[in-house]
Amino acid sequence: MLRVLFLVPAILVAQTTTPPKPPGKAAAPSAKPAAARPAAAKPKPSAVRPSAQTMTTDEEKTIYALGLSIAGSLSPFDLSPHELELVQQALKDAAAGKPAVEIKTWGPKIEALAQARSGRVAERQKAGSKAYLEKAATGPGAVKTGSGMVYRELRAGSGPSPLATDTVKVNYRGTLINGVEFDSSYSRHEPAQFALNGVIRCWTEGVQKMKVGGKAMLVCPSDLAYGDQGRPSIPGGATLIFEIELLEVVGKAAP
Repeated sequence: MLRVLFLVPAILVAQTTTPPKPPGKAAAPSAKPAAARPAAAKPKPSAVRPSAQTMTTDEEKTIYALGLSIAGSLSPFDLSPHELELVQQALKDAAAGKPAVEIKTWGPKIEALAQARSGRVAERQKAGSKAYLEKAATGPGAVKTGSGMVYRELRAGSGPSPLATDTVKVNYRGTLINGVEFDSSYSRHEPAQFALNGVIRCWTEGVQKMKVGGKAMLVCPSDLAYGDQGRPSIPGGATLIFEIELLEVVGKAAP
């Protein structure tokens, strides 16, 4: 079952504010004192859009990252701008203790909505990926396998090739077809270790074609990756692109 995390996506709570106008020149002194003017109201903290400059502490940045993570969990709902506004209003109402609808009545319907919407997202992703897969298969050095994966060697290796029962050490980067990165060992500054019989089918098949020291690109249709369900950072039905460096065959994976 799809789990819905009841947390606040940063995209929903970020608001914009008009920058304050620069102060004008000081008025010339007069014989009579001018009536005191009320001081301009300072913008409330919640009205300032978070940015790298306004988030100064590790805690603020961690909370913002939490919001980004939860924003990804809303992707199966395929929300329109109006629906995002409804979610934002619900958060405000809940914080004020004045919800407009009864959660015990409408909360159980969330799961069904997610299932219906996620199917819509998956079909749209598959339609958009079809042309990308066809083009990728015609690239220089690209090979389309019987499973539908597109394999392209980027740098030849000289070491041994792993078996499906092996554990491998790799560096990799994963992106969607629009270029958005969803995972990377490079950003963690540490290679990853995987048992090839415990990863997505595209990896199990593709990494076996590599030799240690080599680098390859795998273009993985959704049925060889995460299918129609997707992941929080990966839409259902999405085709995935991986650049993989095979660093070492570590040992045999558990059967």
